[in-house]
Amino acid sequence: MDEVLTVDHVAMEYKYARSSIKTIEDISFTVKKNQFVSIIGPSGSGKSTLLRMILGLTKPTSGRILYGDREEMGPDFRVSVVFQNAALFPWLDVLDNVQLALEPLIKDRDKRREIAMNNIRLVGIDGFEKAYPKELSGGMKQRVAIARALATSPDVLLLDEPFSGLDVFSAQAIREELLDLWESPVENPNTILMVTHNVDEAVQMSDLIVILSHRPARVLKEMPITLQRPRNTRSDEFYKTVDQVLTVMSE
Repeated sequence: MDEVLTVDHVAMEYKYARSSIKTIEDISFTVKKNQFVSIIGPSGSGKSTLLRMILGLTKPTSGRILYGDREEMGPDFRVSVVFQNAALFPWLDVLDNVQLALEPLIKDRDKRREIAMNNIRLVGIDGFEKAYPKELSGGMKQRVAIARALATSPDVLLLDEPFSGLDVFSAQAIREELLDLWESPVENPNTILMVTHNVDEAVQMSDLIVILSHRPARVLKEMPITLQRPRNTRSDEFYKTVDQVLTVMSE
């Protein structure tokens, strides 16, 4: 598998007038093509800061992030993100919220609509394309956010605790749907990097879990998850793997 994303000895320190806070000590890992990788760690360990650096919104104090073999994302490398909050524009309907991501990329309005509708169907909310965010449940809003993120055919899809604000049933349904899309040979995304605090979720979804320490964060362990897919979240093997992750986190 080719390396799609490389985090190379990244550190982050915030400096103030009389003090400084180091949130990330030294983090290195790679995400390979067709992998589902999760980053997990305690609150305040810099997980979301790391995603912001990958998005190019925050520059690391030291170290580098490679997109393929380049230090700059460039127009031929696309990263999309789904946050905990769906972050939809309330004055736009579902179709326009999804099409919005395509406006900088595709000039043809009909083509934008075609791609947007295809992704709306993929996430199971076709029939609601003219609905506004205030008319949707939390789970449906998150499906719109996922459709918008997928519409650009990203090289890497970033997920920042996207299921934590949903009820148990909605969260599980969307996890399974997203895994189906990821495993599909014809649909994007092929490569996913997720930040989560939910160990069960990470074990259910991931090929690899990067476990971070308390602040300042460093990598405690990179744990491959080799359980057969689709994963039985009630099996003894699943519970054993969850315990192994929790044991590392408690060190």
